[in-house]
Amino acid sequence: MAWRIFLLFALALISPLVVAQRAPVTQSFDLRVPWAPEPVVVAGKASLVYELHLTSYAKEPLRLASIAVIDDGGHPIATFEGKALEAILGRPDHPADKDLARIPPGVDAVAYLTVPFDPASGAARKVQHRIVYTSDTATAASAPIEGGAFDVSSRAPLRLGPPLRGGPWVAIYNAQWERGHRRVLYATHGAVHVPGRFAIDWIRVGAQGGFARGDGAKPAEWLGYGADVLAVAEATVASIGEGIGESATLAEHASQKVPLEDAAGNYVALDLGHGRYAFYEHLKPGSITVKAGQHVRRGQVIGQLGFTGESTGPHLHFHVADANAPLAAEGLPYGFEQLHVVGRYDDIEAFGQGKPWQHASPASGENLSDTFPAPLDVVDFPEKSAR
Repeated sequence: MAWRIFLLFALALISPLVVAQRAPVTQSFDLRVPWAPEPVVVAGKASLVYELHLTSYAKEPLRLASIAVIDDGGHPIATFEGKALEAILGRPDHPADKDLARIPPGVDAVAYLTVPFDPASGAARKVQHRIVYTSDTATAASAPIEGGAFDVSSRAPLRLGPPLRGGPWVAIYNAQWERGHRRVLYATHGAVHVPGRFAIDWIRVGAQGGFARGDGAKPAEWLGYGADVLAVAEATVASIGEGIGESATLAEHASQKVPLEDAAGNYVALDLGHGRYAFYEHLKPGSITVKAGQHVRRGQVIGQLGFTGESTGPHLHFHVADANAPLAAEGLPYGFEQLHVVGRYDDIEAFGQGKPWQHASPASGENLSDTFPAPLDVVDFPEKSAR
């Protein structure tokens, strides 16, 4: 009898050791936000525009099921799954099967995020992400992780004058384009950057559409070619890049490979102060009127729209970045003090085919203040805001 009591007592002592088990630990994703975003107002609506990098350290492929952007209380600000998840994903390795949600070991995926965020409403200033993933098998259970936390910048938004006069000008950009500025990563100086995060290619169009006279085979046939390019603020010229010539025809230019160092073509960079630099790229040869170190006033002519560097047609590439470098810098948000939106194109195909753009209703258009234009907006820059 005594040995039975002893055995029961011994089992009672060791049973917690037998029952207690550690939760499984698995390798998954490193979540990083290389650049903490500042709010930007696009077509009157405030949002955060940034990238979440997901690098897999698992030994087998993982499949993303959803990405949720959450505030510091764990409440979702935005959730992406299914088709919405597919639309925001990019992969620097460009997989042949186009299955971007299946992440092999050691591969980096990028989620190009745009989420609503209105600082005036008291929105949380700390944001992170909740990822749900599975292993790449039909019966795999899903698993969540959280990470990629950042503090939203409280820096005052940048308000700019127009980079061009009059119009109509089309704001050519779209976050969904695989080779659009928003999704082009550069790692040229030991870190990856998105200099064109808020870049716009401005192309002039006619009142009834079309961007060139004739067939547009020569740069000078494009309506915006040679237009004056203006300083968007009181600034100091940080740098200029000259010496890039123009091809006689668009076809000739398309047949040439432009080296990365010449991608910006002839350009001017203005130091706007507080770590912000405005870039004007693809300028016409011999048109730059300023020198490094020179002070410029808002509305001053600094060059002319051209067709140099990596370009498919004459246009002004404009963006703001955090360093005096065309590629090794992070693109920063900005807004135009006055923006007269007179219409828009429904899609880039309609623009490319020279079709008429859709006029705004009412016909007088919409006057916006301190905002970034929506993709494919057609804009008239008020002449008085250039001064």
